[in-house]
Amino acid sequence: MDHLDHVPDLVKQFCHYFYRHIRERNIPEIQSMYEVSFLKLSERYYKTSPWPAVELIQDVVDQDHVFCLLYKEMYFRHLYARCQPDLRQRCESWDNYCDLFGLLLHSNVNMQLPNIWLWDMVDEFIYQFQSFCQYRGKGASRSAEEAELLKQCDKVWAVGEVLNVLQALVDKSGVVAELAADGGARFNSVDGYYPNTSNVLRMLGYFSLVGLLRVHALIGDYQAGLKAMYPLNVNEPQRHLFTPKIAGAHITLCYYAGFSYMMMRRYLDAARVFNSALAYINRVKQYHARSVQYDQILKKNEQMYALLACVCALCPVAAKALDENVATQLRERNGEKMGRMARGDLPVYDELFSYACPKFITPAIDISASTNTSQAAYRAQLGAFLAEVKACSTLPLLKQYLLLYSSIDIRKLATLMEVEEGALRTQLTCLKAKAYARKWNGGADATAGAYHSASDIDFYIDVDPASGREMVIVSDSVHQRQHADFLARHIGKLEGIIRDLEAASVAGAPAPKAQAAY
Repeated sequence: MDHLDHVPDLVKQFCHYFYRHIRERNIPEIQSMYEVSFLKLSERYYKTSPWPAVELIQDVVDQDHVFCLLYKEMYFRHLYARCQPDLRQRCESWDNYCDLFGLLLHSNVNMQLPNIWLWDMVDEFIYQFQSFCQYRGKGASRSAEEAELLKQCDKVWAVGEVLNVLQALVDKSGVVAELAADGGARFNSVDGYYPNTSNVLRMLGYFSLVGLLRVHALIGDYQAGLKAMYPLNVNEPQRHLFTPKIAGAHITLCYYAGFSYMMMRRYLDAARVFNSALAYINRVKQYHARSVQYDQILKKNEQMYALLACVCALCPVAAKALDENVATQLRERNGEKMGRMARGDLPVYDELFSYACPKFITPAIDISASTNTSQAAYRAQLGAFLAEVKACSTLPLLKQYLLLYSSIDIRKLATLMEVEEGALRTQLTCLKAKAYARKWNGGADATAGAYHSASDIDFYIDVDPASGREMVIVSDSVHQRQHADFLARHIGKLEGIIRDLEAASVAGAPAPKAQAAY
């Protein structure tokens, strides 16, 4: 045990007690050591360097194979956060995840771990996959030796392999059937901790549903991502959804679900998901002010406001369903930019999308290529988004003219729009098509839905019997704002103000006769 001399005593004690608490299934102590002690020791001894290799501490933990795999998972996570991993370390981390998940899938490991650790495990697994894809895609800065080594690691962090691991965790855990049976009521009531059973595989399977959504979104397969997260119901988070109990998991779920809806042009669904997530962050962020995830929570908050601004500019009706606080914050942050986007300003769309979109990856990469394939994936998604924006660029002006009239001659409208009559008919057809959007209509399938009105005006073309000319007939607004929540919220505020005034009045009233002796 001479090699232990190189490890600080506090670190040895940490590993020993951490191992003991895991063996004893002491969840509160495990979580405290994981969330507090590990970070304090990292800050004290390993601020810019990796933790001791597993070989240096394995004697302290009786060379326990399972604990060594868990320790290496934390070791590599710290390495990615504080250092710059090389190709060998990236491959070793992949091998460790394969060993750890393989053990959990094929063995009866009867242990319990904190749910936050299991979420971090899945989250870090996908982050390292994303990091490796970006590293592999930087062909211009790669040496010939690195390129040769990468060719030998064709299975390491491959998209198909990552998806297979996540899907295997979902299937083996049986979580889909369990959630579908009662909507997740029992699962949510016990936080996944069933008596006398391990929560590890069950929770890894649950969080892998979020992971599958994220991976599919990163490669641009948004329909498959929303399908893969079944039966998690992001559209009704108040109905037995467990992720709100872990902020990082819920924000990730809402961010990628909302972004997928936006790229599928389901703007009403995207706005609803972003609205729910932003209201959630506003409620819980104060409780995470000292958390290491606080900066990431704030960043995702700003990104979702940027995406929501794009959604509301493309579909103004979506803004009418936002919570009052979310709508106020949106105007304060992006009000000026939304005005410019409403006028068809493409650079603003480009700016907000570039800031708020995920870091896309390319599933298949040519190692010999000298270009940055990650940038190519980003440009492909940006191009698809801007193509949709360009298709709608003339519609705001057309809508403004229609709002001024109850009926207008097509020739006159074409003159106002400064286009040929044929081009105007095309624009009217486009506006009519954009007036309806697919919207979720219930159930756990996030891709299900029916077409609903997504415009604040409706119109049709008819022939004026008197003049024989074709006219655009504009009907009244087809979308009515729901005022119930707004009124209920302000009634509650008014009642609170009245109570405060009455309390102040009582406090300032003359003393009663019983107190005259004073």
